[in-house]
Amino acid sequence: VQLQASGGGLVQAGGSLRLSCAASGRTFLGNGMGWFRQAPGKEREIVASISWNGASTYYADSVKGRFSISRDNAKNSVYLQMNSLKPEDTAVYYCAGRRFGESITTMYTQYYYWGQGTQVTVSS
Repeated sequence: VQLQASGGGLVQAGGSLRLSCAASGRTFLGNGMGWFRQAPGKEREIVASISWNGASTYYADSVKGRFSISRDNAKNSVYLQMNSLKPEDTAVYYCAGRRFGESITTMYTQYYYWGQGTQVTVSS
């Protein structure tokens, strides 16, 4: 089972990026999914999460109104649209999946599947 994150890069403050996470090896139709980020010297933190059918979402306060999480179960993929980016959004972003049937949660320790991370750098 693999989660492949992509779409990171260098962008100026106020710009946008769209991260993608493609799952392979099995379907994630029944799995809650999340995006986390980790900046140097900081703990990994939740950015957003989405239930298996997209009906429930969660956003960290720091990204509400700027980021949007979505998923396409037909493509076994999860996305994170990031708008109005700020320098403090700079981090490595990871997609993660819960086990089948588990609901979304904010704790990274409760996610079982992890992608390799993609770097997002926002310049001021």
